Amino acid sequence: MKVKVKRRIFIVIIIAISVVGMMSLKMMRPEPKKKPKQLTTMLVEVIDLTTSEVTFEIQSQGTVKPRTQTVLSAEVSGRIVSISDKFIAGGIFKKNEVLMQIDPTNYQVAVDQADALLKQREIEFNGAKSLRSKGYRAEAELAAAKSALSAAKAALVKANKNLDRTHIRLPYDGLVKSKNSDIGQFVNTGSHLGTTFAINSAEIRLALTDQELAFLDLPEAGDIVEKGSSTGPKVKLSAVRKGQHQTWDAHIVRTEGVVDEKSRVTYAVAKIDDPYRLSLTSADRINENALPIGTFVKATISGKSFSNIIKVPRSSIRGKNQLMFVDEDSRLRIKTVDILRADSKFAYIRDGVFSGEKITITAIESPIDGMKVRTGDEVSTDEQLANSDEDATNSNTAEDKSSEIKSN
Repeated sequence: MKVKVKRRIFIVIIIAISVVGMMSLKMMRPEPKKKPKQLTTMLVEVIDLTTSEVTFEIQSQGTVKPRTQTVLSAEVSGRIVSISDKFIAGGIFKKNEVLMQIDPTNYQVAVDQADALLKQREIEFNGAKSLRSKGYRAEAELAAAKSALSAAKAALVKANKNLDRTHIRLPYDGLVKSKNSDIGQFVNTGSHLGTTFAINSAEIRLALTDQELAFLDLPEAGDIVEKGSSTGPKVKLSAVRKGQHQTWDAHIVRTEGVVDEKSRVTYAVAKIDDPYRLSLTSADRINENALPIGTFVKATISGKSFSNIIKVPRSSIRGKNQLMFVDEDSRLRIKTVDILRADSKFAYIRDGVFSGEKITITAIESPIDGMKVRTGDEVSTDEQLANSDEDATNSNTAEDKSSEIKSN
């Protein structure tokens, strides 16, 4: 019996010692660190709006084509007896330079015959005129002689013209695009001899939509007719040539005056002078890039200028024409604005916003008008406060530990 009592007393003592130990350990445990206050409002990035003057640029593209192109055809028949060394594909020739000659023998004979006939008709007319003045010839005979003289003069003009047509010339400085005949070949009237084009200037047709036309100050077709010429907006042409990105200056000279029925676009025509840079010296030509006919180019057209325009990132536009503003109380305000134009990077706003206002450029999945947000400045202040609380907590914990060590 005494053994059981002693065992129970021993168990109670062990439990009591365990409880006292646990209480002591609990009292010695340091207090947990206080976590900084969690911020629940959404963090957004904002920008301040400012007005500026904007000059729009319109992008287009097209192929460089000659201003004047000629399909050479023989005006007389005969055998080709000579061809210029420049009459090859890529050959460059001067104005009125003889490129090809057709055998002129028959046409020279025709000139001599017409000249002889003219002299005979002049003698006959003078004789008839003299006899008529003396009363030996009728008026009808004099008229017939005069008519024959006129016919002989016309025959001589025609013969000389045919003789001149045996020499193939062109009234401009140009380049041979293709050659379709050669020396010794017999050609008939209308035979295709080759194709050439003028090199003093080239043109590029640029397709423009109706929306793009609103931002361009283009010359009208009537301006060309009345003034003889018209200079429109400047154009910067660009293309990859010889493995490098190169640019050329051009300008709009006219619009074609019609709307394409299929694509519903209007074509403006840009002109570039001396595309092959042949008017330059050899030294200057090294620094100037030629723009060959047939090159596909991109075109940047200088458009109209607008003042008091606010430019914002395109990504900040919500829906079709809404912006998310941040007011003085850091609340979100969704407003509809008037967008003048938008491209891949920016949207240009002319109404519905004011200089000095703030908008958020942060993407918000489900924005609510009036919701509380935090801007970058507010975040900095909150973080400083949170860091201060954390430093204070760490300092208190260190002091408590130091006191416990000294007590022990």
